Amino acid sequence: MTQAVSNLSTDADSAEPSYLYDPWLIVIVGLILGLGLIMVASSSIAIAARDGGSEYYFLWRQLGALALGVVCAAVVLRTPLETIQTWSASVLLVGLGLVVAVLVPGIGREVNGSMRWLKLGPLTLQASEPVKLAVIIYIAGFLVRHQKQVRTELRGFIKPIIVVAFVAGLLLLEPDFGAAVVILSTVLGMLFLGGIPFARFSVGGAAAIMLAGWVAQAAPYRMQRLMAFRDPWADPFHKGFQLTQALIAFGRGEWFGVGLGNSVQKLFYLPEVHTDFIYAVIGEELGLTGACLVIGLFFALLLRVLHIGGRAEDRGQLFAAYLAYGIGLLIAIEAFVNIGVNLGILPTKGLTLPMISYGSNSMVILCIAVALVLRVSYEVQSAPSGPRRPAPTVAQT
Repeated sequence: MTQAVSNLSTDADSAEPSYLYDPWLIVIVGLILGLGLIMVASSSIAIAARDGGSEYYFLWRQLGALALGVVCAAVVLRTPLETIQTWSASVLLVGLGLVVAVLVPGIGREVNGSMRWLKLGPLTLQASEPVKLAVIIYIAGFLVRHQKQVRTELRGFIKPIIVVAFVAGLLLLEPDFGAAVVILSTVLGMLFLGGIPFARFSVGGAAAIMLAGWVAQAAPYRMQRLMAFRDPWADPFHKGFQLTQALIAFGRGEWFGVGLGNSVQKLFYLPEVHTDFIYAVIGEELGLTGACLVIGLFFALLLRVLHIGGRAEDRGQLFAAYLAYGIGLLIAIEAFVNIGVNLGILPTKGLTLPMISYGSNSMVILCIAVALVLRVSYEVQSAPSGPRRPAPTVAQT
């Protein structure tokens, strides 16, 4: 299955370019980050002023998180992927340790009824963010170590699913249903690109969907969100309040928006306006044009990351390829869910829009994730030229 993705590379790729870090990826990510900083500043001014601080309080914090993320990214860029692959299991154990620590009374910090944060001195860590990346690194290593087993045996599919189910179970205890769904979806996508037979993938995907439906029905608040998603106007001042206010924002934006900074919905009408629902403010201030631009940027980002992963796979650098695939899927799925929630095509979930929404933990982890993809491009370009890896001959049964 991954051969189809690796075919994104053309014969022109065999010529070594003069750069080592993919410039297109840097440009796309730079545009997303720039737009995100502008929209965080615009959407959060009223909230910051209400709380008595600087009007740009959230912007300064977002810039601080970006600076920390860039420092971490610089370290990652200098770390060989071979080293990361060697420590993949340990990285997962650290991620699991963070999630478990969150659930320990006295260590985890409860906010709005959820135990998702760890207090580390002046910093607050949301454990679900690093564990997403930890799972991707581990699964990429697993796909390399057990490549034949994944392609030919049922246990090659069951083993990683058991690991992911355990992680998802811990996240549901916080509870963080959105993060659990994103991790499970990302891993299923990685297994599919890793060559798992389509029939096995379909059965696993169907089972995951049914399990997610059962988990959603098991909690009353999740069912309320599902009902509000079906018809938010039935209760526009309670269960459907967030969604109706988001839809009003998109309606006000029309084609070209009301102008940057001129949103009305951000003036305490739309909750979580600088985090989960920042896309609605983009739709209101920049209109359909700005909303489509955001979708286009994330689509371009996904294609570029898949392209980098495909070139790595062609060179036989499988860990690098699967790592890039996983990161691309993670960002794309989170963006799809957030945009879908804002538009009312998906039930409300507490997921931010990657690199655009305000969120220190998400920003730092995504900077590290992008750095890993840039490291993949570096190692692909710096590796000696050689023949393309032949397509796998294992029968897809």
